[in-house]
Formats: sequence, C-alpha cells, structure tokens
Amino acid sequence: MTTNKLVVDALNVGAANLAGGTAWLWARPEFELSIDVLFVDEAGQMSLPDVLAVSQAAKSIILLGDPQQLEQPLQGTHPPGVDSSALHHVLDRHQTMPSEAGLFLSETWRLAPSICDFTSELFYENRLGTHDGLERQKITGPTSFAGEGLFFVPVIHEGNQNTSTEEADAVKRIVDDLLQSGVAWVDIKGVERPLDIDDILIVAPYNAQVFTLGDRLPNSRMIGTVDKFQGQEAPVVIYSMTTSSPEDAPRGMEFLYSSNRFNVATSRARCVCILVANPLLFEPECHTPRQMKLANVVCRYREKAQLKKIALGGLSVAIS
Repeated sequence: MTTNKLVVDALNVGAANLAGGTAWLWARPEFELSIDVLFVDEAGQMSLPDVLAVSQAAKSIILLGDPQQLEQPLQGTHPPGVDSSALHHVLDRHQTMPSEAGLFLSETWRLAPSICDFTSELFYENRLGTHDGLERQKITGPTSFAGEGLFFVPVIHEGNQNTSTEEADAVKRIVDDLLQSGVAWVDIKGVERPLDIDDILIVAPYNAQVFTLGDRLPNSRMIGTVDKFQGQEAPVVIYSMTTSSPEDAPRGMEFLYSSNRFNVATSRARCVCILVANPLLFEPECHTPRQMKLANVVCRYREKAQLKKIALGGLSVAIS
C-alpha cells in the first residue's frame, strides 16, 4: 500500500485527525475534500496556481507566511502575475494584512527595539512592535559593538562583483573584536553569557563571497547566503554586501537591493546588526521609481545607524 493511500484511508475512516504533506499530496484527486482545514505554510513563497491546486483538498484554507521575506523561487519566463504568491494576491498593494482580510501578528519575539523600529518602518507599515523584555537584549564588554541596534562598517574597494576580499578581511576583524575576552550578550530574560562564534551569523548575497568568508573564518558554521538563513536568528548578524558599486552587481540592482532579501538578512539579528559595504552602494543612479524604492531601504539603514566613526584595527567603522 502506498503512503498516499495510507494517508487518505486514515483520514476517511477517522483514524487520523492531522496529516501533513507537500502540494503534490494535497493536489491529488483522491484527496478532494478529505480534510476540513488546510494550512499552507510559507504561503508568501507559494504561487496562486499552486494554492488553487491544493485547495480542492479542504473546505477552508489558512495561509501562513510573510510576503516581505524571501519570494518564491522562479526559473524561466512566466506570464505577468505568475511571479506573485498567494499571499501577495490577498495583500494587493499592502505590506501587511488588512484587518478585513486576515490577521497580522504585530509583535516580534526576536528584534531589539531599535532594529524593530527600522524593520517596522521599511517593511511592515509601522505596525510591528516588540515583546516585553526584548529591550534587555544587548552586547556587553570591551567590543566596539557594545549595546544594541544598527551598525555600519564602510569598506572602500573597486571592481568587486560577487566577491570582496576587502570585506572578508573586515568581517574577520569584526568577529575577532566581538569574540575577545569579556564580551557577552544579554538575552530577553536578562541572562548574560559569553558571546561565542555560533552567536554570530554572517550573511552575503553571493555564494562566492560565502566561500571567501569561510576561508577567513574556518571555525564558523554560521556563514551563508540570505536563502540559507530565513527562519533562523542570532544575537549578532553581519551582512557583507560585497559588490563595489550598483553597476558592478552581477545580477543587477533588483537582486542586490532586493527589499525582501535585505529584510531577511537584517532581521535575523536579536540585538546587533552590522552592515559591511562600500559607501558607493548608497549613491545609486536610479532610472525608475522601482529602483528608487529599492535604494531607499539601504539608504534608510545608513540614516538609522546614526554614524559615529571610530578606529578598529585600521578600519573606519561607523557605530550607531
């Protein structure tokens, strides 16, 4: 007996009240109206046609997800509208769920207040707030990144596309600074413990830069692209933007400046987010309103960081 038949038989005779499966399972003809409610997880990454295909299995559907984070992966060329997820269709032009259409969970259990303020303003229509206790989260000790909030480390380089040794060297120095003796982090309950390498999540837009960062930090297991870390978190996030200028971006401005990807990268941080980038990325020549909207996200990050330059191992570092 196949697994599919086992599941449908168990549902039909009442031997099971809960079942889980992929879209391939629920779209099968034998599962028509086999359940009362179908929960679609990560509906912000699932296309409307796919949701319609699985809808035949249930009397009602609940869509769960965050359309302001990573979008559904696409390959090839598709007709207009197919690149939108089911949740995007429900939201229409809104960033967050209107009260008449569904429920918006308006409280984060991760982000320190200053990071939440940035995230809420840029991605969630100023509707996102923090859970009680998150204001306790901070980095303590002799590091230059003590406290909580947004930090910016400017690194000058030219001609870099999908890898930057200059930024990899900068990230290595930042990690060394964070891991020096006496540096700790305080969690939501006010408990303080030493900061270690697994508390620092390092993100880059390109795999080539991930490999370069891995060479500099062979003991770190927390290095990857934005796609790897959706759903994860750490006390500290370092985001290396890698590319020297908007014109150097190998996959274009739409990818490097993607607001969804920037949201995912920066909102993994519990208390400190450090952006490592060439200042030229904050001076793009925008040719369309769409490009202006994309550039506004990274430029607003720099504004919110309230720059204060200090010295860190020969680097020029901006601290909020």
